Amino acid sequence: MEEKADDVKIIVIGRQYGGGGRKVGKAVARLLGIQYYDKEIINKVSDRYGYHPEILDMADEKKPSAFRSMMLGKYGVMDMYATSPMSREGLYSAQTDVIRQICREGSCVIVGRTADYIMRDHPGLTSVFIHAPKDWRARNIIGRGETMTETEAMAKLKKADSDREGYYNYFTGRRWGAADNYHLSIDASKLDTDSIARLIVSFIDFKKLK
Repeated sequence: MEEKADDVKIIVIGRQYGGGGRKVGKAVARLLGIQYYDKEIINKVSDRYGYHPEILDMADEKKPSAFRSMMLGKYGVMDMYATSPMSREGLYSAQTDVIRQICREGSCVIVGRTADYIMRDHPGLTSVFIHAPKDWRARNIIGRGETMTETEAMAKLKKADSDREGYYNYFTGRRWGAADNYHLSIDASKLDTDSIARLIVSFIDFKKLK
């Protein structure tokens, strides 16, 4: 059955690295019975515009200076990068188009990629930011097998957070993680994943009754 426009829910999960935002997003999607998008967005951009998935993955939520450095290091891209379809603005524009198309298709959960800003005027938007203390996130990163030591985990989360912040701030003109940019800001260290997901769904229900 096709959704009525007023019933469409767009839930966007912003998150600090190691905070479990992806797990929360998947849990919310399961509870609501709607589509979940994270890395799937990269595949859709690749299919629609012909960009190589490796290039898109390199650019994914990376601050522009970091992406340019990677492109120069791996492919020797020179000044033509700035004005080509492979520019940071070109890739971002392609991703924006795909995110808007996804949201036109119906209710969904989207993780990151400034979707909260892109869909800011959608009446069904609920934007959430998942954060947690660094030591808690470092333990998560180690538990996921990404690093062996807390020092390595701290360095990894610092780099990832810096990239996401630079990417978000550059393309939105907002400040990544600032509470007034989101409907909900949740400390993931205080609740388990399922409880956070239920909290988000409850908030959506109450918001609709307003």
